[in-house]
Order: sequence, then C-alpha cells, then structure tokens
Amino acid sequence: MQHTNGQHRDIVSVNLGTRTYDIHIGENLLAETGRHIAPLLNRPFTAIVTDENVARHHLKTVEASLAASGIKFVSIVLSPGEKTKSFAELASLCEKLLAAGVERRDKIIALGGGVIGDLAGFAAAILRRGIDFIQIPTTLLAQVDSSVGGKTGINTAHGKNLIGAFLQPVKVLADTSLLATLAPRELAAGYAEVAKYGLLGDLSFFEWLEANAGLLMRGDAQARSFAIHKSCGAKAAIVAEDETEQGVRALLNLGHTFGHALESATGYGNRLLHGEGVAIGMVQAFRFSERLKHCKPGTADRVAGHLKSVGLPTHTSDIEGSLPSIADLVAIMRQDKKAQSGKLTFILARGIGEAFIAKNVSDHDVTTFLQEDFERK
Repeated sequence: MQHTNGQHRDIVSVNLGTRTYDIHIGENLLAETGRHIAPLLNRPFTAIVTDENVARHHLKTVEASLAASGIKFVSIVLSPGEKTKSFAELASLCEKLLAAGVERRDKIIALGGGVIGDLAGFAAAILRRGIDFIQIPTTLLAQVDSSVGGKTGINTAHGKNLIGAFLQPVKVLADTSLLATLAPRELAAGYAEVAKYGLLGDLSFFEWLEANAGLLMRGDAQARSFAIHKSCGAKAAIVAEDETEQGVRALLNLGHTFGHALESATGYGNRLLHGEGVAIGMVQAFRFSERLKHCKPGTADRVAGHLKSVGLPTHTSDIEGSLPSIADLVAIMRQDKKAQSGKLTFILARGIGEAFIAKNVSDHDVTTFLQEDFERK
C-alpha cells in the first residue's frame, strides 16, 4: 500500500489482456480526476453521469478537477434510486448523451453508486455500438463490487439486472474519503458486499472483519482502505479468470438469488436496499447449506451475528410490510440469470470461506427451506 502525503493509496489491477485496467483506491482521489483521466481521452471532452444526491456532494469537485486539466465536459444529473435502472431512464440518458455530442472515441464518467454505474455503463455499451467509460464509485457497495468487473444493466418487472451487457471500465477511481458522506444505512448496505468476499472464499479476511468491522464502520481510513483493497483484489482475480460468468464468477452471487428475489418482491424501493437484500440472502444461503448438510450447524448464526452487529437485516421478518407467497418468491428466482434449463442454481457453502456452485437444486428443497425459514424468528 502506498502512502502519499500521509494518505493511504493503493492500486489493484484487473488483468484482462489488452483491456486490463487499474482500480485506484485512496483518499481525496476525486480532486485528482482530471489528472487521472486526461491521458485516456481522445480529445479534451467527457460526459459525467451522476444523480441528484451525489451531485449535491461531489459534482463540483469533479468539474473543477476536469476544468483544471483543460477538459471540457457536460454533466447529466439523474434521479437517485434503484428505479432509475429502467428502460425509460436508459433511453433518456442515451438521448442526452447524443445531444451533448458524445462521440464514439469519447469516454463517459459514471459518478455515483451502483445504480449510476450500472446505468451509465450500459448506456456506454450500446451508445454508438460501444464507447469507453470510467467508474468513480461513491458508495462502499460500488467501490468494492459493482464498479469492478464490467457488469452493466437495468431492471425489469421480471427481475433485477436481467437486461444488460458486459463492458469493462477503462479505469476505476475509488475515493475512500467519499464514504464520510454516506448515511449509516447506506454504509452498512455496502458492508454486506465486503463481508461477502470473506464468506465466499477467505476465512482469514472474514475473521479480520469480525475483529475490525467497528473500526471500518466508524470511519478508520486504514481499515476502510484495507477492506476495499481485499475486496477489489478478490473480485479482480475472479473476473480475470471468468469474465462473463461461465463458471467461477457465479460465486460472487453468494446471497444474491435470495436477495434479488426479495428486492424484486419489495419493488426496488427504499424498503430494502440491495446490500440489505444480499445480507438476508447470505444468511439464507448458509441456513440452506446447513439444512442440506453441506456445512455444520451454527455457521449461519455466526454469519447472521456478524452482519447484525453492523446494523444489517438478517431475516425476512426484518423487512417492513408484507411479502409475496413463497411460491411467488420461487417464481421470481426462476428468472435468476444462473438458472439453467428451468433448474435453480444457488451459491451454497461448506463453511465460511468455502462457497460452491450448486446446480439443479430442487424446487421442493427450496420451498421447504423457505417455509421453515419464514417461520423462524
């Protein structure tokens, strides 16, 4: 880890041959945006895509940095929230980018959380049949997960992220000082994805999180930088091995089959944030693994206890309001991108740090488990 002027700085590379790119991790990177992206630009012009909440806190910093580097820009500010990941908003964004004069060899900057990264990235993938984009993730969830790996997309009534494309960014700038502006609930939601990397493949990292989550949540810069570096490094290694999720990359979906179904069931609104759905889903994945005798009893309780300690929901009863029937939830799961030939695929575990891909999971096992889990308090 580099230390520049007393600041924590680090670089993680995603190795994809000619499309290899760097993830810069550190404090106060936002003010250096112009210097970082100027060498990537074909001409001194770019388009910034952001949302109202991020714009209020951070847009002027990015605009000033670009101007200082002699880069002209247009800023497009969208509504915040998961519902912005829609066909209508995608069409509107593409029209705005074209109206701004964005050309094929230009770059788009996605300045925001997972929603903006997914939407702006998908727009980049299809605009003029594909242009480059740069990720500047402003949430913990985006810095450790959604900004890395090239998945872009939108939601539909059938489920989350079912329409999209793979397009790797050409650079990621993860400014850890931006996390100070996050509400505690948003920070906790992002932490679920951090914990995921320990739970799926790194017991020692999960043990570090058990000891240091408090520091990370309270704003310790070194703890945050270390956790983001470990998370990005883990994801980068998996993406380099399996970019388009034909195999091992599916492990990154630990908790997501359950979680995405709950997000869809709650309408992608404020009732359940993505990271909260993942947290509940990861606990369910470990409970399901216990029920199928893949891992020893008590493992799920350990996972739930840790996630609960940072303020995350760990059970469907933690979601306000009513939920659809179990049959309806299973129907939503059938739309999961990992499903094959109508059979459900889950990421299960033999223990903490030992996730595996379980194919051809029977509807009966899933339904019986969910009935038991819904009755659990």
